[in-house]
Amino acid sequence: MAYLQTLSRSFPGWVFFCCCCCLPLLLTSSLPVRGTSMAHHGCRLRKTNFQQSYIRNRTYTLAKMVHALDKDTDNRLIGQQLYVNIKENNRCYLMKRVVEIVVKDVLLTTEVKNQYSYVGEVAQFLASLTSELSTCKSSGNREHIEKNLEQMKNKMEQLGENGKTKAIGELDLLFDYMENACTDVPKGGNKKKN
Repeated sequence: MAYLQTLSRSFPGWVFFCCCCCLPLLLTSSLPVRGTSMAHHGCRLRKTNFQQSYIRNRTYTLAKMVHALDKDTDNRLIGQQLYVNIKENNRCYLMKRVVEIVVKDVLLTTEVKNQYSYVGEVAQFLASLTSELSTCKSSGNREHIEKNLEQMKNKMEQLGENGKTKAIGELDLLFDYMENACTDVPKGGNKKKN
């Protein structure tokens, strides 16, 4: 009987303790999304990032304007060839790396920044996406990822000045590939999407 009286007197104290201490810890803990591994938890972007009509219009306008200057219609830097031998759950990581290369090696170069409108805004937007993906890592062997990135960089270098023009002219593709790879739930080993 004394045990029940002690428990009943301390019950409000326990409720207070749980509400003030335990509940906030549970609510703020980062648990993996069901069906994904912890390694890919950081490989997701909010769809709203891509629904901003202002930055979408700036990106597409810049790409369209520069695409008209691209003399090489045989080569493509951004396309399905980037995904050769890449598991679907590594595509967001791959696209993060592609964006980092395009921003650093193309958009932030002095001649490009001075030559085209909207470059600064588009570069800033893309850099913010890669910043949000800072914890995104690849799973498994990165050999194919590195090989595909190297092929893209080599093709851009071989094209010389037109390589930068091509990269800017394909910013619309880059925008779409990044959105598709990083906002959709990867199929991985989970249920297949039709």
